[in-house]
Amino acid sequence: MLRHLADYRKWWYILSVLLIIPGTISLVFFGLRLGIDFTGGSLIELQTPAGTQASEVREAFGEQHGEPVVQSTSAGTYQVRVKQLDPSQYNQLLGQAVAKLGKGTEELRFETVGPSISRELRDKAFLSVGLGALLILLYIAYAFRNVPKPASSWRFGVTTVLTLLHDILFVLGAFSLLGYFTGLEVDATFVAAILTAVGYSVHDTIVVFDRIRENLVKRVGGSFVGTVNYSIAQTLVRSLNTSLTLILVLVAMYLFGGESLHGFVLALLLGTLIGTYSSIFNAAPLLVSWQQWAEKRSRKS
Repeated sequence: MLRHLADYRKWWYILSVLLIIPGTISLVFFGLRLGIDFTGGSLIELQTPAGTQASEVREAFGEQHGEPVVQSTSAGTYQVRVKQLDPSQYNQLLGQAVAKLGKGTEELRFETVGPSISRELRDKAFLSVGLGALLILLYIAYAFRNVPKPASSWRFGVTTVLTLLHDILFVLGAFSLLGYFTGLEVDATFVAAILTAVGYSVHDTIVVFDRIRENLVKRVGGSFVGTVNYSIAQTLVRSLNTSLTLILVLVAMYLFGGESLHGFVLALLLGTLIGTYSSIFNAAPLLVSWQQWAEKRSRKS
């Protein structure tokens, strides 16, 4: 079966749809849980006395600066998000919280982001992903310009971008579900992780596509689908081994890295997993489906 992956492409498409449907539904109804990088406001992380409940922390901060959003962390601390605070408001609010929570309450972190900065970050995040996809399309279309007919370099480029959109949608959906059920937030590092995962996925896809191009020139495999199957078989072990080494490193970073790295590493890990899958089981099969559709259309005309 592994030597005839493209022949089973309908099954890979079904699996891909099943992978992204839950997250897509979550994105539509719940969206992403945005951190202060994108929403603006102030974030305070506190170490509180043992046994302190989230409701107690929420009550200690009151509502004079908007209803506080309180979230516990795996390190046993609490993160409190409120509206943007100036220095005097922050000192007053922190003093009030420490007095109510009692001895042993300690501030570990304080961050504040204004609404204009958060809006700019959000806009640049969308722009960076969109611009990246466009540049990838143009680069691959140019790099594969000498691919033998009837294959088309633009099909290689468009197929790569479609695969990337699939990967991004999967990661966004996963973080939407995690945000709804566990409170996981996305921040500026999440965008960096998405772009890094996209770059890795493109690299993996290009390795497969480049082998397809070489085999088309050599006329290896007979039909187009035969050439694609042969090319996937040639690059499969390399792709899996390369991905596995990266995945092991990311798992180690997630397990033993700091709390602040978890979101970034998790996004990279999910992006690498889905990117490895899509570059093998989606990108090349999509190329075959498009080629066969074009051939049928040309015969009818």
